Amino acid sequence: MTLKRRELLRGGLALATGGLALAGVGTALAFPEADVRRLGFNNLHTNELLDVAYWENGAYVPDALDAVNTVLRDYRCGEVHEIDPHLLDLLVLLSGKLESKGRFEVISGYRSPATNAMLHDLSGEVAVHSLHMEGQAIDMRLPVVDLANLRDAAISLGLGGVGYYPTSDFVHADVGRVRTWAGA
Repeated sequence: MTLKRRELLRGGLALATGGLALAGVGTALAFPEADVRRLGFNNLHTNELLDVAYWENGAYVPDALDAVNTVLRDYRCGEVHEIDPHLLDLLVLLSGKLESKGRFEVISGYRSPATNAMLHDLSGEVAVHSLHMEGQAIDMRLPVVDLANLRDAAISLGLGGVGYYPTSDFVHADVGRVRTWAGA
């Protein structure tokens, strides 16, 4: 029986070993540090900075996850929503692949249904059922990494959707099904 990638993500991501194994893939993606997972964020809309170890000693850190939820909230209405920890794991793997210690510049984290509907009405590039509303997507960039390199690294992980928006200067990453697209 073959497990789907999503089931592996929900099943714990091989947390004890600090690696991520994908169904059907003979290799495991290793986290840069086995005992701790750290991320830095710069929310470009609120000017909030966060540097946090959200996973330590084999477990997610609840207070750190709460801090991430707050920084990645819908800045338009202030609504806070749980961010899927697997999205954070994806970002750690991405920064490790790029050998970057920089903070992710956040364009959009969580979006409330009302915000998403408003953005969808303004642009056909915003999905009606966006994973942003589930806390499973982020629009971001890394200031020291070329945007095309960020996109390519995210695609190479094979952990979810990757959208490339060079005119708007960001990359979308999510922990949904594996797919790619380009926008404005």
